[in-house]
Parts: sequence; structure tokens; C-alpha cells
Amino acid sequence: MAPQLVSLKGTPWHPHRGFETVTYIIDGVFDHQDSNGGGGTITDGDTQWMTAGAGLLHIEAPPESLVMSGGLFHGLQLWVNLPAKDKMMAPRYQDIRGGSVQLLTSPDGGALLRVIAGELDGHAGPGITHTPITMIHATVAPGAEVTLPWREDFNGLAYVLAGKGSVGAERRPIRLGQTAVFGAGGSLTVRADEKQDSHTPDLEVVLLGGQPIREPMAHYGPFVMNTKDELMQAFEDFQKGRLGTIPAVHGMTEGGL
Repeated sequence: MAPQLVSLKGTPWHPHRGFETVTYIIDGVFDHQDSNGGGGTITDGDTQWMTAGAGLLHIEAPPESLVMSGGLFHGLQLWVNLPAKDKMMAPRYQDIRGGSVQLLTSPDGGALLRVIAGELDGHAGPGITHTPITMIHATVAPGAEVTLPWREDFNGLAYVLAGKGSVGAERRPIRLGQTAVFGAGGSLTVRADEKQDSHTPDLEVVLLGGQPIREPMAHYGPFVMNTKDELMQAFEDFQKGRLGTIPAVHGMTEGGL
């Protein structure tokens, strides 16, 4: 599971197999369409959770009006691996609206927590996952600190969307665009610096973790499988049109690999 940059221009039609793409938009607008019938428009805290499974084609891009106007666009995309038993499952699409996430606050009110998937201290988010995963967007006020209970069999990382602060009991510094990987333990601690940049009032961080799959992984281009032979099969299936066909979509650009 790792954050990926999302291009402002989006992507042409392209295939995926063997994993999930999770697109989270904080500001701006993003359109998605796939050959399995999934898709829609997300904005301001919405999440598109697409399970590619056995394979599909999809396209994603901000609306042309947003690009032309130079409007704000801020988000990230995660690639979440699937275990071998689920890599060839039927594709699935989850449209998770910002208003449906589980909202929590720290005891002192210094942090707002949005549980998008998985659970935190018994509070479950709406996202459905194939292996145990937790995804949280935390907004931490300047000078505030939050310590969250975390499953000891989970790994854990923090990716900074905006602002600056520190993580762990040692208060290791972290800032915009950086990722911190936590060691073993039953909690995660994040603290926001007292002073933030003028355009960034709070520390914004995505907290991610899950139960490691611990299976061989073969990754190349848009496919994440377990073996090189499976990768070669995925490319062959795409070239022979077995991963779906591009539907007629108004306003979307046709293309491919």
C-alpha cells in the first residue's frame, strides 16, 4: 500500500489487474469511468475505491473546466495489493462520499479524524476491504497531539498532505509530501507544530495501516500479480481485449497503453 501522485491532466484509458486503486480528493473535482460500469465524480473529501480484480479498463481526469481555470486540485491515490485468492475476483467499485465517513475527535478537540475504511477503536468507516486495512484522514490543530490505538499486527504509516509536525514518542519531524513508517506497537502518535505556514492552518495527514499479506509480488506497469508468468498473462489478456472494452463516454479521451 503506497501513495501515488495523481496527474492534474489525469490518464487515458488503461488497464489494471490484481489490486485496488483508492483515489481520495481533498480539494477539486475528479471524474472516473471504468469498463465494468463503475464511475462518477468525486470532490471535497470523497473517495473512489476501485477493485480491479481480474481486470478492467478505466480513465480518470479532472473536468476540463477545472484544468482550464487553473482551479485547486489536491488529492492522492493509493495502490492497495490484493491477496492471491482475490486477484482474479470480479471488479468492484465503491463510491465513498465525504459525508458518509466516520467522524471522530480527540478528547481535547485538537484533532478531527475521518475514518474512511477499516476501524479505529471500535468505530468503523464505510470502505470495504479484502484484508484488514485502516485508512484515516486526520486534521491536527497547531500544537495539538493525538495518540491513536493501533492493531499490533498492522503496519502503519503517515503521509503528510499539508503542514508540518512530528510523529512517534521521539517526535521525529515530518512535513508536506513526506511519509513516516511506524515501528511495532499498539499506538500511533502525531503532533502538529505550533507554527504552520500562513496558507496551511493545520497539519493534514493520512494514516494508513493493514495486516501484511506476506506473499510474493510481481509488479509491472498497471498490473500487480504474484508471479512473472501472471504478469505476462495479464498483458496478453489486455492485448486480446479480455479486460473489457472502452464504453462510449461523452467528454472522455480515448487512448491506452
